[in-house]
Formats: sequence, structure tokens, C-alpha cells
Amino acid sequence: MKQKLFRRDFTLVAIGQIISLFGNAALRFALPLYLLNQTGSSRLYGLVTACAFIPAILLSPVGGIAADRFNKRNIMVLLDFFTAALIIAVSLLLESVNLVALLAAALILFYGIAGAYQPAVQASVPALVEPEQLMQANSVINMIASLAALAGPALGGILYSVYGLKTVLAMCAACFTTSAIMELFIRIPFVKQPADGSMWQTVKTDIADSVRFIAREKPAIGRVMLVVCGVNLTLSSMIVVGIPYLVTEVLPLESSLANTLCGFAQGALAAGSLTGGICAGVFAERLSLKNAGGLIAACAVLMFPIGIGLAVCSSGMANYGILTVCCFGVMVASTLFTVQIMSFIQAETPRHLTGKVVAVILAIANCAQPLGNALYGVLFEVCSGFEFAVALFSCGTSLLIALGSRKIFRALG
Repeated sequence: MKQKLFRRDFTLVAIGQIISLFGNAALRFALPLYLLNQTGSSRLYGLVTACAFIPAILLSPVGGIAADRFNKRNIMVLLDFFTAALIIAVSLLLESVNLVALLAAALILFYGIAGAYQPAVQASVPALVEPEQLMQANSVINMIASLAALAGPALGGILYSVYGLKTVLAMCAACFTTSAIMELFIRIPFVKQPADGSMWQTVKTDIADSVRFIAREKPAIGRVMLVVCGVNLTLSSMIVVGIPYLVTEVLPLESSLANTLCGFAQGALAAGSLTGGICAGVFAERLSLKNAGGLIAACAVLMFPIGIGLAVCSSGMANYGILTVCCFGVMVASTLFTVQIMSFIQAETPRHLTGKVVAVILAIANCAQPLGNALYGVLFEVCSGFEFAVALFSCGTSLLIALGSRKIFRALG
């Protein structure tokens, strides 16, 4: 008899994710914005947010090791309670210590916690659902993240504008506390693994086991990981850097309107990710990994109208419309791709290695993101006045990756 997807424990994980990720999204929106408003320095703003991203990469493998060696429920509960306590501490210290140092430290800790937290969630999914339900389960988790990215900054922005930062912090602390209490009631199967000597030796052994599994036992996962790195480098970074730069600095739009439209464009990205997650859940049985390269190609092709619009059209609103619609489509296709890849990795990885392998893959894939961001920052500066060329470059390189990955995905399919 086929088990239903939304059984008690998976439902609690999903609801806990809704609350926790909503608070996380509002927090990541409000703290950097407060820093920018108080200092007026875009350079400082960029430096702090860039530094905050590093702990997420470094702590992701640690979170993966913990997810395989400790009870995943306890990890989620502990990190949510700790985050709530940290938010309260930031609120109390806000007016008594150096603002830049406080917010920089807080963001570094919040991003680091998120990096350690997500492997526990991803590793819990295969333990809570049937193997044939992995695609639907991952689409649910992805939709939750998309909803949080859409609603968190929106509500956080309203509360921040009307009531100030402390009200946003209070709401976020309440979110993490509620999520932690709810997660106390989750039951996730757990088998304790023997430790290999000291903690440091255990960490080295676990990371080595993960790398060995990816490189030797399942080289297909390693090849898929390289494809994901290429997509992050050439496509994701173009969107992350390109949207705010093109909307606020390049398109002929009034300054205040441009800032508002930039926010709407970010919302369109989240809406595209949400739509892709829904499609992945609805059409899970029809999706085949052998066609994943076609999704990358679709993303690449959707970059083409952006470049053509920038080259031949002088209307700011027309180019904005093209940019927003195309980026929405890119997020739909990329989310379908991501859900399939994560489901494949979870299905191919032994249960005792799932957390570590997922964490290593996320860490390596995320390393490509800041490199891509730096690359496109330079490209936009060098190609000032010819920004269409940067969009076409993204289209061309992403299409080459799609064509080069066809054999990989056909073999997997």
C-alpha cells in the first residue's frame, strides 16, 4: 500500500521549515538594510554581506557530518533555539556597541548557522518518505524556501519601515522559537555511528569518506556536481549581480522607482522558484533526469532576449519587463533542475552518508557563486555601455554547459 507523503513527521519538518525560513529571510533582509541606512556606505554593505557568505560554505560540511552522526531533530532544535537567543542578544546590544562590528558578527553567525542547518533538513527527507516520493518531498521543501524568500522580505520590509528593526528582530526570534518547539515532536530514524578517535580525526575521516564516495564509488554524482558549479558560475551569478545592477544603474529609470522595481524583480525570482517547485511536485512522475540538460539549455536561451533587448531597445520599462519575465522563466527551469538533482543524489547515496555528501556538494557548488559574482562585477564594469554583451556571454557559456552535459544526464536517465 502506497504511503501518503504528508505523514506526521514530514509534515512537522515542513511546517517547521516554513516558520524558520520565513524568520531567516526577514532577518537577512532587515539587518543589511539597517546597516546601509545607518552608514550610507554601499562599499561597507557589500563587504559585510560578502564576508557573511563565507561561513555558510565552510560550515556546510560540518553540518553534514553532524547530520549523519547525531540526531537530525536535535540539530534543528538546537540551532533554532540558538538563533532565537542570538537575535535577542543583538536586539539588546544594538544601541550599546559598535554597530558595524555587531551586525557583521551577527550576519556571519546567522549565515554560518544556516549553512550547518540545511544539511540536517536535506538528510532527514530520505528518512521520512518513501524512495518513490523523494521528488515530491524535495519539491515541497523547495517551495517552502521559495515562499519564505518571497514573503519574508515583504513582511520584514513593512514592519521595518513602520516599526523599526527591533520589531523585526522580535518577530524573527518568535519564529525560531516556535519552530524549535515544534521540531521537538519530530521523530527521525537515527542509528548512532562509531567515532574514529578524536573529534578532529572523525571530521577528517567523514569528509574523506564523502569525497571518496563522490569521486570513486559514484563518479556520476561528481560529474553532476561539476555541472552545477558551471551553472552557478555562468548563470546564477549573472542573475544575482545583473538584476540589481541593470535595474538601478543601467536602465533609464527614476531612482526611487528603480529601487522599487528591483524589489519586484527579486519577488519575481522567488515566484519563479515557487512555480518550479509546484511543477516538480505535480509532474514528478513525468520528469526524467536524462532531460535535465534541456532545462539548463532553457535557462540559457531565456538570457538571449535580455541581451537583445538591452542592445536594440531604449525603453527602460520595456527592458525591465523583458528582464523580469525571462528571470522568472529561468527560475522555473532551474528549480525543476535542482529538485531532480537533489532527488537523484539522495536516492544514490547510502543513508549513513547522505548528510555529508549533500553538504560537500552544497559547499563546492556554493564556492562557484562568489567567484561568479566577482566575474560578472568585473564584466559589467569593463563592458559599461555594452551590458547586452554580458547577458549574451551568459547565454552562450550556459548553452555550452547544457550541450556538454547531455551525455552525462542521458547516461543517468
